[in-house]
Amino acid sequence: MIKTIKVRLRPTVEQTKKLWQSAGVSRFAYNWAVAYEDNNYKNGENFIDDCELRRIFTGLKQKPEYEWLYETSNNITKQAIKDACAAYKKFFQGKAGKPKFKNRRRSEPRFYNDNIKLKYKDGKFLIEKVGWVRISEPERITDIKFSNPHVTYDGKYWYISVGVEQEVQKPELTGETIGIDLGIKELATVSSIDKPFENINKTKEVGRLKKKLKRKQRQISRKYNKNKKPIGKAGENRYKFTKSKNTEKLESETRLINRRLSNMRLNHIHQATNTIVKTKPSKIVVEDLNVKGMMKNRHLSKAISEQCFNIFIIILTYKCILNGIEIIKADRFYPSSKKCSCCGVIKKDLKLKDRIFLCPECGFSIDRDKNASINLSRYEAA
Repeated sequence: MIKTIKVRLRPTVEQTKKLWQSAGVSRFAYNWAVAYEDNNYKNGENFIDDCELRRIFTGLKQKPEYEWLYETSNNITKQAIKDACAAYKKFFQGKAGKPKFKNRRRSEPRFYNDNIKLKYKDGKFLIEKVGWVRISEPERITDIKFSNPHVTYDGKYWYISVGVEQEVQKPELTGETIGIDLGIKELATVSSIDKPFENINKTKEVGRLKKKLKRKQRQISRKYNKNKKPIGKAGENRYKFTKSKNTEKLESETRLINRRLSNMRLNHIHQATNTIVKTKPSKIVVEDLNVKGMMKNRHLSKAISEQCFNIFIIILTYKCILNGIEIIKADRFYPSSKKCSCCGVIKKDLKLKDRIFLCPECGFSIDRDKNASINLSRYEAA
């Protein structure tokens, strides 16, 4: 199995400039490919595969105004165009929405490095056109064969992620099947664990950071409104916004707060999934949640997005595979919450506000989420 390892880079000032330049070239090539395919799509012409697009892009690089593209690795633009074409193929297959342009301010700076040309030696990675870059935690890199290496920037530090081959462990499992119910009140309720995993977004530290983030965002908004100037003819409601150094400083602080919040949520998910996997069950059953549909509820959409259900399932899945545990997604319409875990009767009038499940037939009373997790542990795929 391929496992991804992500370590922090420690580049010099000159290397940092090169990393930013490589990320910018990757974004430019991706946007160029999306614009080219979009123009073809609007004109009703056939889809152009990535090989043909790369030939056209090579011709574009011959022009004097695009000579700066040669300052970075050729593999960066190749992979960016390939990613854009793959995104369009998913769009045509109905698996994803139409590809959008990457924004310099909102998109994550990232680029691809050829796995054959990536070298590792003495706690340093050789990145194309950047040089030998030191890393933190060199003891984590125990292999020299890497797959799909990417360099990313998270708003504070540069990281490199590489795929390494790892054998699937075969520990002694208990033979037990457990069910996991994901929710908003609690992150996850497990049938075999008495105490549910808390919702970290309700903790004091996260609440403090969210209030601080709201203050910073209001300050940024006031500064933009203060510095806006009308342009064009009267009545067009067009404005030009000038950004001061203080505004840039506030935006940088806002990015760091968002970074800390996302890292706290991710760390909490890793701790919860580690605890679940360490119980060594033979099978784990989770819900197949329609997160996209749930997000349409404007009253709960923010709380649902902060819980990161998809990330939880992805992380739990790869940890189960590494430990030889079977993971099953229950049918989306399986009535895990409405079914009585004692007698099996389905309570059709159960509402979202009802936190205690009270069976109308046998009078069995239990926490709603615990009842759902027990029913999931007894789920049998059709």
